[in-house]
Amino acid sequence: MAIPQSFIQDLLARTDVVDVVGRHVQLKRGGANYMGLCPFHGEKSPSFSVSPSKQFYHCFGCGKNGNAIGFLMDHTGASFVEAVQDLAQQLGLSVPEEQSSPAQRAQAAEQRSRHSQLVDTMTLAAQGYQKALKADHRAVAYLKQRGLTGAIAKAFGLGYAPEGWRFLSTVIPDYADSKLVDCGMVITTEADASVGSEEKRYDRFRDRIMFPIRNVKGEVIGFGGRVLDKGEPKYLNSPETPLFSKGRELYGLFEGRTAMRERGYALVTEGYMDVVALAQMGFGNAVATLGTACTPEHIHKLFRFTHNIVFSFDGDGAGRRAAKKALEAALPYATDTRTLKFLFLPSEHDPDSFIREHGTDAFEAAVSQATPLSQFLLDIASLDVDLNLPEGRAHFLTQAKSLWQSLPDGALKRQMLGQISEQAHLGSTEVLELWQDSPAARGAKRWVAGGTRVPASRAADARAAADASSPANSSTARQGRAPSGRASGHSAWQAPSQSWGRGGVNSRADHVARIVLSHSPAWGWLSTEDQHLLAELPPPHGPLFTWLEAQWHDHGAQPWAALAVAITQQPFAGHAVRLVAQSDTLGSENESETQAELQQLMRRLLIEHLKAEEGVAIASGETGRYKALQARRIALQSAEQSG
Repeated sequence: MAIPQSFIQDLLARTDVVDVVGRHVQLKRGGANYMGLCPFHGEKSPSFSVSPSKQFYHCFGCGKNGNAIGFLMDHTGASFVEAVQDLAQQLGLSVPEEQSSPAQRAQAAEQRSRHSQLVDTMTLAAQGYQKALKADHRAVAYLKQRGLTGAIAKAFGLGYAPEGWRFLSTVIPDYADSKLVDCGMVITTEADASVGSEEKRYDRFRDRIMFPIRNVKGEVIGFGGRVLDKGEPKYLNSPETPLFSKGRELYGLFEGRTAMRERGYALVTEGYMDVVALAQMGFGNAVATLGTACTPEHIHKLFRFTHNIVFSFDGDGAGRRAAKKALEAALPYATDTRTLKFLFLPSEHDPDSFIREHGTDAFEAAVSQATPLSQFLLDIASLDVDLNLPEGRAHFLTQAKSLWQSLPDGALKRQMLGQISEQAHLGSTEVLELWQDSPAARGAKRWVAGGTRVPASRAADARAAADASSPANSSTARQGRAPSGRASGHSAWQAPSQSWGRGGVNSRADHVARIVLSHSPAWGWLSTEDQHLLAELPPPHGPLFTWLEAQWHDHGAQPWAALAVAITQQPFAGHAVRLVAQSDTLGSENESETQAELQQLMRRLLIEHLKAEEGVAIASGETGRYKALQARRIALQSAEQSG
């Protein structure tokens, strides 16, 4: 979804950042600004400042800062689009979409309305369950038996679905409403005229402790229900609905955001009760998957709130298998600035029982001693092999290959190659030669030898897409043409074609693309003007940068391994992959040098753009505009020469 920049600026002009922050942080006036306790790190004295005049927040403790949109993204984990939509809704505005038809906008509005109606239905159900819990002594006794207090039950909104087939008919005004079926709360059976039966409707959840599942905005989108006595299934989750997808949501994420920042890590467990019990014991940073294996979307969502994740699994075979799936999902996101660990408790314990028997200090110690990702990768690769035998080491290399290739480029990947090679009793170059059937590995061999840089292994699909793309999508075939949908006279400039940089990068635009693809935070280094300038470039660069901007807004900074998967269906995929493969720098290179290099490239691109715009201004007789453009170009050139 592309939102016009003009709307974003208008939205920020209408929004008071003090009001937005004040809904989440208790603020007090302190001179010209407002002060409060920072929501992004634990502190006892206020260092978090919100400026009404600058419409900006800043923490002098941890350095977090930004505008109203940035605050919602950082605090709630919302994507850029979600944050904009939230602010617009509060102001009664509709978010326009670039290049969308009236029918598409109407459809989007209908979807938002339907979403709101379904959320309202789920909220009513949650409130009904909470009231039923207070009135049912058996359900209350069960929670007390599990060691839960009324305060923690209230914090997580726990409830009870009474026995009987139609409890929700006492909560929802219209039990026949289709929304109850759409959001998974009611099950229907079809009428059968041949036997004279009518359609039947009944509640999905009956005689269960209810755990409301909230999204990052706090909306109830689903439920998990646990039987009080013996019965199957022990846990019953909401089905997949327009609101709820178990592969994307995590139980306890909404409740645990602040604790994650305070403790510095997220603890991923296997059950609802673990999350609630851990929160009561002081570990409010726990979340749980919803009856499914940990997915890449789970990992990505957690990294919005913390750079450190600890997975907690049972130490039995099932726990090890679940941990392996979590490892595979996490590998593309394991950049050099993030840590992932794996905690295996004794088979007779879950986190709740472990803490009750051994205490919080022992559990904290166990977390600190959890197996790091690097070691667990080697453990998984060496499963069922004898490293003392050549056959075992060969099998080990086969199992290690796909795991290693999933890692994003950087120092960790290089070190893991060294450790894998050492285990196999071979040199790094020899290992890469054995893996040479993979395009990614062929590139990796070159950077180990001091040549060019390897893309992530999953970029092989994108490389194939490149080979299949038409010549019309190449940088030479359409050089100088205006982007689709724009008049060719909109701008007189085209991407410079002179050689620039190293490793076969042919133009400044290529070099910029290489940097922003290879370095996760690089797009955020660019100004709004820089981003607009890049989006206006002819294909393949303009569409590539437009796509990167959308990825950044929706998902934040992503490593190349993740981008390579997402880009495979794009017409510019091949060009992007070739640029990354040709480059000779790694994501772990000096960040300040890379940032300076990017700044220099953008300055040269802007100078070229200004020159071309000067020509347009002269041709159209806009003398004043010409002089302004010229003055700015000269100032940039002077700064470049002096720098």
